[in-house]
Amino acid sequence: MKKIALAAAILCSAGSTLAQEVINPSWYIAPTVVGIKPDADFGVDDKDWGGGLKFGKPVHPLWDIQIGATHARAKDNGNDYRQTLVGIDSLLMLSRQNFRPFLLLGVGGQRDHMSTPLRRASGWSPYATAGLGFQVGINDRFSLQADVRAVKSNLRDDDKYGFNKSLTKYASVSLNYALSPAPQPVPAAAPTPVVEAPAPVAQPEPVAPPPPPPARFEKVTLDANKTFGFDSATVITPAPQLDEIAAALQADTSISNVDITGYTDRLGSTKYNQKLSEKRANAVRDYLVAKGIDGNRLRASGKGEANPIVTDCKQKKKSDLIACLAPNRRVEVEQITIERRVQ
Repeated sequence: MKKIALAAAILCSAGSTLAQEVINPSWYIAPTVVGIKPDADFGVDDKDWGGGLKFGKPVHPLWDIQIGATHARAKDNGNDYRQTLVGIDSLLMLSRQNFRPFLLLGVGGQRDHMSTPLRRASGWSPYATAGLGFQVGINDRFSLQADVRAVKSNLRDDDKYGFNKSLTKYASVSLNYALSPAPQPVPAAAPTPVVEAPAPVAQPEPVAPPPPPPARFEKVTLDANKTFGFDSATVITPAPQLDEIAAALQADTSISNVDITGYTDRLGSTKYNQKLSEKRANAVRDYLVAKGIDGNRLRASGKGEANPIVTDCKQKKKSDLIACLAPNRRVEVEQITIERRVQ
């Protein structure tokens, strides 16, 4: 069974071609004749016959399912053995043409009845089955199916049988009848009629259009001032101005020696503010580097409380004073220019 499962996995790679073949999706009924070779532990060593009925359906370009039951009986030297199988099989269809080989795997329940001079036992047990076979199409409704399989079971009451595992072999032939006709293939589209092109007519030489006026350029300087939160060196994101600076630097790799300068307000000690301004400048530099800009093109520095933008903040309430001094908490990026073509 392991070898069959491995073969099934390898052959699945052929499924892309099967999807292009016409498949009748109808349920089909399959009266079946079976030949049985019971496990010798049941006391019967001769082959014998039986029959059954199954219902099947294609569920995928690669797969059919079949559900049903079979019953077979064998006798040998006064020993009598009967087996009924009720289960479901999955058929891996290796082709959907007229000749359709397949591999099968299935599960279900089996009822074994054995009668020998020394022992009588019967009962239900689960089984697993594996095998191979083929289908041959007869017409659009009928097909012939044949397969061989091995049915392996762990007997649920080994005390009654005197053993706990069985392996029964089957060969079966069935006549499959589709309950609905196959769908008609879609007719091929009629070819588009060919219309002959008229004879070419000499065209006058085209007059060359006047050359376009020379392009004019405008130079746009990006305002890179970015406000930080109070007492913070973290860039507030999203940062569209910094994204625009990064885009300009990526578009023109000749721009280098870009100065990034951090500033703080006057609150706090001079030493602390100097360090905070350096952290802010480096935070902007790190942001641009993260956007793919070479760090060798960027120079970050801090100037602490120098060059304030607002100088007339005299609020008594601290929160009002912090809000007034907000423009002084910034990072400036110089000199970033881009050129835009004007038509």
